[in-house]
Amino acid sequence: MRTTIDLDPRILEGISKRTGERSLSRAINKALAEYLRQDRARRLVASLGTWNLDLDDWYEFRHQERA
Repeated sequence: MRTTIDLDPRILEGISKRTGERSLSRAINKALAEYLRQDRARRLVASLGTWNLDLDDWYEFRHQERA
């Protein structure tokens, strides 16, 4: 997908160096993918202790209807 955006050249240079990609498109895609991975990890850590996994009947849980 093509999109026109204005980016800071210093940031682009830094992303290119850190990712090791020569193509700016690949470098930006790699940086965005890493951002999303870190965000998912942060959300998972933030949700620790909020899930109730203390189920009495695993068979019932596995066979209940999914919404």
